Amino acid sequence: MGVCKKVVSSFSYSWKKKRELEEAQKQLNLPQHALKTECPTRWGSRQAMIARILEQQKAIVQVLASDRKQRHLYLSWQDIDVLEAVNKSLTPLVEFTDALSGEKYVSISLVKPTLHLFNNSVLKDQEDDTLLAKTIKHDILDYLNEKYSGSETQELLDMAAALDPRFKLKYVDEDKKESIVSRVKLELRDARTASAMVEAPSVTTVAPAGTEDGDGVPCKKRKLLGSFFKTTTNQAAGSHLQEDQVISLEVHSYFQSEAIDPEKDPLIWWRDAKAIYPRLSNLARKYLCIPATSSSSERVFSTSGNIVTCLRASLKPDHVNRLVFLAKNL
Repeated sequence: MGVCKKVVSSFSYSWKKKRELEEAQKQLNLPQHALKTECPTRWGSRQAMIARILEQQKAIVQVLASDRKQRHLYLSWQDIDVLEAVNKSLTPLVEFTDALSGEKYVSISLVKPTLHLFNNSVLKDQEDDTLLAKTIKHDILDYLNEKYSGSETQELLDMAAALDPRFKLKYVDEDKKESIVSRVKLELRDARTASAMVEAPSVTTVAPAGTEDGDGVPCKKRKLLGSFFKTTTNQAAGSHLQEDQVISLEVHSYFQSEAIDPEKDPLIWWRDAKAIYPRLSNLARKYLCIPATSSSSERVFSTSGNIVTCLRASLKPDHVNRLVFLAKNL
C-alpha cells in the first residue's frame, strides 16, 4: 500500500505528470480520471485508491517510463496481484458500509441480515480466489463475527431485526426465536405497567376524624388509598389478564403476517400500521432509531472541526454548539 501512496503523491504534486497522464489516457482510450489517495478517516478510501490505480495502470506505467528517476515506483506483478486480491475482497463491502453509515433511515436492523449475507454469499470463497484473497475474506469474517458475538449485542440485533417488518424473525437463529418473541411481550407488559404507574392518582393526606375548618364546619373525611382497592382489585386483575391476551394476540399477529418488500421504508410501514399494532409501533420506535455505526457522531466531530478553525478559535462553547446544530439540521 505504501507504493500506491507514493505513486499517487508523485502524480498529485507534479503538474507535468498530470498533463502526461491525461495524454496517456487519451492514447490508451482509458477514462479521464484523476488518481485518488486514501484518507485515514474514510474506510472506503483505500479501496477507491487501489481501484483507480488498477484502472489507470497502463497509463501510469507509460508516464513513469519516460522518467528514469521515477522507475522505482513501478508496480511489479507481485504488487498487482496483491492489489487485485485486496480490491476484489473489499469492493463488495463498500456499498454495505455506506448503507450502514446512513443517518436518515433505519440501519440497526440491517446489521443481522448483512452479517448473514457476508457469511453465506458476499465473502464466501470463490473458485477463482487466490490464497491471499481467501485469507483476507476469512480475516474480515472472523473480525466481524467476533465483534458482534456478545450476548447483549446479539440480543439487541435480534430485537431490531424482529421489529423491522422487512425481516422479522427471518435472520434470527431458530433456537432464539421463542425467546425473542417472549422478550417482545415482556417489554410490552413493562411499558404498560410503567404507563399505568404514571397515570395512577397521587396519594393525598387523610385528615384526622373530628377536625373542623376555621368556620367550625366539620371537614369531609377523605377516603384512604386502600379503599380504592376494595372495589377495583378484581377489575384490575381482570384488566391485566385481558391486557396480556391483547399483547399476545398483537405480537402473534405481527409475526405471522407477511414481511414487506426489503426496499420499502419500515418507518412508513409502522406509521400506517400503528392503528393495528399500537403497542408494537412504540416498541419499534425505541429500537429502530438506534444507528448501526458511529459514523453520525464522527460526522458531528468533523463538522465541529470545520467550524472551529484557526481563524475562529475564540468561539465560545455555546456558540459552537449552536453552529454545529444549525449545520447538521438546516
